[in-house]
Amino acid sequence: MTEIRNVEADLAQFRTRVLVAGLAVVFAFGLVAARMVYLQVTRHDDLLAQAESNRTAVLPVVPNRGQIVDRHGRVLATNFSAYTLEITPSQVDDLDATIEALSGLVEIQPRDKRRFRKLLEESRRFDSLPIRTRLSDEEVARFTVQRYRFPGVEVRARLLRQYPNGEIASHVIGYIGRINQREKESIEDWPEEEQANYRGTEHIGKLGAEQSYERELHGITGFERVETSAGGRAVRSLANIPATPGNTLVLSIDIQLQKLVEDMFGERRGALVAIDPRNGEVLAFVSKPTFDPNLFVEGIDTDNWKLLNESLEKPLLNRALRGTYPPGSTYKPFMALAALETGKRSAETVINDPGYWMFGNHRFRSHGDGGLGAVDMYRSIVKSSNVYYYSLANEMGVDAMHDFMQPLGFGQITGLDLRGEVRGVLPSQAWKRNNYKRPEQQRWYAGETISLGIGQGYNNFTMLQLAHAMATLANGGTKHTPHVALAIENVLTRERSLLSPQETVNLGYKPENVRTVLHAMQGVTTEGTSTRVFAGAGYASGGKTGTAQAVTIGQKDRYDARKLEEHQRDHALYIAFAPVDNPRVAIAAVVENAGFGAAHAAPIARRVFDYLLLDQYPNPQDLAAVQRGEASAPIGTPLKASAMPWPPTPLASPATAP
Repeated sequence: MTEIRNVEADLAQFRTRVLVAGLAVVFAFGLVAARMVYLQVTRHDDLLAQAESNRTAVLPVVPNRGQIVDRHGRVLATNFSAYTLEITPSQVDDLDATIEALSGLVEIQPRDKRRFRKLLEESRRFDSLPIRTRLSDEEVARFTVQRYRFPGVEVRARLLRQYPNGEIASHVIGYIGRINQREKESIEDWPEEEQANYRGTEHIGKLGAEQSYERELHGITGFERVETSAGGRAVRSLANIPATPGNTLVLSIDIQLQKLVEDMFGERRGALVAIDPRNGEVLAFVSKPTFDPNLFVEGIDTDNWKLLNESLEKPLLNRALRGTYPPGSTYKPFMALAALETGKRSAETVINDPGYWMFGNHRFRSHGDGGLGAVDMYRSIVKSSNVYYYSLANEMGVDAMHDFMQPLGFGQITGLDLRGEVRGVLPSQAWKRNNYKRPEQQRWYAGETISLGIGQGYNNFTMLQLAHAMATLANGGTKHTPHVALAIENVLTRERSLLSPQETVNLGYKPENVRTVLHAMQGVTTEGTSTRVFAGAGYASGGKTGTAQAVTIGQKDRYDARKLEEHQRDHALYIAFAPVDNPRVAIAAVVENAGFGAAHAAPIARRVFDYLLLDQYPNPQDLAAVQRGEASAPIGTPLKASAMPWPPTPLASPATAP
């Protein structure tokens, strides 16, 4: 039986299906077109940048670090190019085996391995770390031939920091080292622009001027856009923004004077600061012993770090900036000025010095067995009477002394442009209440005031503070902020910008009072405790010797250096200024555990004055005598300082002295 179909219905159904299929195709093509519009138009710039980044890379170009020079242009810190062999730990399967295999190609000493291990502990595994620096051309060639054997190991050309004078002035110059994790976290808190400037940078200033003037010395990081292969290797450079080298930092330090002072200290510990009282420029900033900053550039090895960090001599301690000492009798000129300015005493007031001073039942001894008899202010400084200042301290009281000494900078931050300065201790009743816990400790006892007058007791100051106060007194009471940086020299234009320290402050001392004290200090060098040291000097100077206790000796006990350990013996101090009529330099010096200031500290000051005022450099025999504490006057014919070669020849070094 033949089926009868409804053709019209079938056609209608077919047309519907065709229409639905067509609409589906059109919708699908619409989606494709919309996606293409979205990708090609809306996200064109973004996707183009992604595509570009897949075939290119932006690499930071680390700038050359700026040089550091002294006031005469002598180079203190510079850079040199060298090849380094570096390992990226994350790309190496067996680190120990790789290092052993590398040892067959280039010399890798045990200290190199120790340094690498120390860096590995302080760094991330994807950082590139040096296993050997300063490769020779032959070593580079040997490794390059075998490079395929060492994935994750590269030879890189780098600029390394160099300190050509070694240990000289290391505490002032400082050093650079690899950026550690704490410093990386600190950089992350910087503004975005400054963070970007440190991309690719592996080293940063760690101490001294290198740290304090990091921004000026670092320079401006450049960027290079390179085309890369599928393996990530650079194929060609597409664009380049060159790095701007760091600027040159000019220090006020005279490096030849610095070396002279360090040579005179020899193996002894101590510090010396020399300041120009006219402007606050620091001419010498010595801390002994010193260290070699070159050890830190690529990471110091464990043995050398242990030697420096655990040494009883504490070579890493900046004694001029952070070492605090009782000022001893060098405090007396400032006490005398305080007496005049506060009206407690006149210059003509006479005190009887029987060799001791009684406070209640307690006897405060003077130095020596006999007294000085009748003592006025001039004689109290020239002959260094303790009794005069015991009684003065008792009359003034601790708070009055504190209030007068504070503006001079004692127990205060001077504002020196090096980080890490400490305050020391300028005692007062409020200070004691704030620094002790128990009520009986917080109370100030009248007997504690007496020894403050001769620079003992709680008094503890840095040589920077003492030199700063001496400079302020020498120029009549105008206080300049001390500074070691003299100028910044633009590396591109060679123009120098003088660095302006903070504004000066006039302390308002009466000129006649200042003259009285300075005249007495001049008497110290002509008829007082440092007369022999300054005999025959071609200039007039003023000074004050000091001997400060390193440990407390009972009033009933007599000081005998021979019965004490070396580190328990008294410190030798000296403050001075010259020339008297127009001071150009003020000095504070301490030689630790050396004894009498006139024998050990004053001779160093004399040679500093000879150098600065007479252009004289002591001969090797004289230097050796000063080191031994035997020189009270120049020995032999001094050398012409301006004719001394730099870097110094063996003739200029006391190490060659017979």
